[in-house]
Amino acid sequence: MTINPESITSSSDDNNNLRRRRSGGDRSVNDVTELDSSSVDASSSSDDVTSDIKDGSGNGPLDRVSEAVSTTIGKISDGDGIQEEQRKANETTPLKYVYRASAPAHRRNKESPLSSAAIFNQSHAGLLNLCIVVLIAVNSRLIIENLMKYGLLIGSGFWSSSTSVRDWPLLMCCLSLPIFPLAAFLVEKMAQKKYMTEHVVVTLHIIITTASILYPVLVILRCDSAFLSGVTLMMFACIVWMKLVSYAHTNYDMRQLAKSVNEGENSEINYSYNVSFESLAYFMVAPTLCYQLSYPRSASIRKGWLARQLIKLVIFTGLMGFIIEQYINPIVRSSQHPFEGNLLYAIERVLKLSVPILYVWLCMFYSLFHLWLNILAEVLRFGDREFYKDWWNAKTIDEYWRLWNMPVHKWMVRHIYFPCLRNGIPKGVAMVISFFISAVFHELCIAVPCRLFKFWAFLGIMFQIPLVILTNFLQNKFKNSNVGNMTFWCFFCIVGQPMCVLLYYHDVMNRNGSSS
Repeated sequence: MTINPESITSSSDDNNNLRRRRSGGDRSVNDVTELDSSSVDASSSSDDVTSDIKDGSGNGPLDRVSEAVSTTIGKISDGDGIQEEQRKANETTPLKYVYRASAPAHRRNKESPLSSAAIFNQSHAGLLNLCIVVLIAVNSRLIIENLMKYGLLIGSGFWSSSTSVRDWPLLMCCLSLPIFPLAAFLVEKMAQKKYMTEHVVVTLHIIITTASILYPVLVILRCDSAFLSGVTLMMFACIVWMKLVSYAHTNYDMRQLAKSVNEGENSEINYSYNVSFESLAYFMVAPTLCYQLSYPRSASIRKGWLARQLIKLVIFTGLMGFIIEQYINPIVRSSQHPFEGNLLYAIERVLKLSVPILYVWLCMFYSLFHLWLNILAEVLRFGDREFYKDWWNAKTIDEYWRLWNMPVHKWMVRHIYFPCLRNGIPKGVAMVISFFISAVFHELCIAVPCRLFKFWAFLGIMFQIPLVILTNFLQNKFKNSNVGNMTFWCFFCIVGQPMCVLLYYHDVMNRNGSSS
């Protein structure tokens, strides 16, 4: 093989100069922990060049060229200097030594990117984009086909009553709900000044919280209002109830801590107990259900970001209404009661409803937990915005309930679950109590606006307990698998929600038919 001495000398000098320039800095090979894709390719190329040069000759100058090339590529730093040094190293390498035919192309064991051993170590953003594009294309075709076949089916009967007067009592009831937090504040203020005993304080709080939930129930049952108006009022009433429970429980605990400090217990704690109307007012509008004297706050309000979230909220709310009116309502109206008639027909209706109901449920989650709560937090500069976690990766039903609704989960843990444990109640019983309270409020939010108490929502939530046991068993039996996650999606979204919609719709229709 013929080698040009000038090219070898030039390459060695350039690389030696580069090594001298780099030797005075703080960066070294030992500081390097990660390589980007460009540096990996350059390193592979340098290995090929080194191997080719050594294979071509064994004399000293070629070894020095190999050492210079490998040293230049091996000393990787951060920033733009990496690409610049790699480019200079490649320019000083003779072209005849790059990617020789005798250079080995296979150097180590590697797995295919989609194999089970390597699939979770790869980025699948491209496949996710493909799924989104296919999903948009398929559903766009279905929407156009539906519009061509049935026309625009959106009406106003489901969303509002025939006359606005019917919803007027519900609006007045919603506007009068702040009376109950004000009453709770007055009770706490008198308790702080020791105008009444603890038993009287607890009794008054029980009366206030009970009235805050019974008052809207009575208004909805006595007034002929739209379903959506009733659901909205009941959700506000449940939120007020949970906030009042947290307010009373937290203040009671703070009084006990202040009392223990005054009696000499935990004297090293500098504890101050104060009842502030400003803190209660902020708590009642803040996107949290757990009361505390102060919250982490953001620095400022991002007006541009806030405007974008409001636009998204309008879009996704409209999308939910379109799917309900255009797809779900026609399917439900043409169906039979799932517990009456042909079993195969009922299964077909449930499966046909599963996809649009899943879309509505996902849009509801995104609109409520991501958009609305973040909008509210931005306006109030509320700092802790972990309103949900990655519930879509839940492998058990128990894990799902801990991840998908963080405000309610924190409230349950703080005011129901751990108080039960501190009073000697076993964990299993504490979990049943938590699910029972959740089931009661799910039933209230659905059955009261429907004016129908068949306890389908209550039973659906209580049925989560055996599902928790089942999915925990599957997860323990099939470790490192997605069996639990697929079971969750199947029972919760594909079967459970469409079945509840069919049951409530037909029971309401049967009640209206019998009453008429």
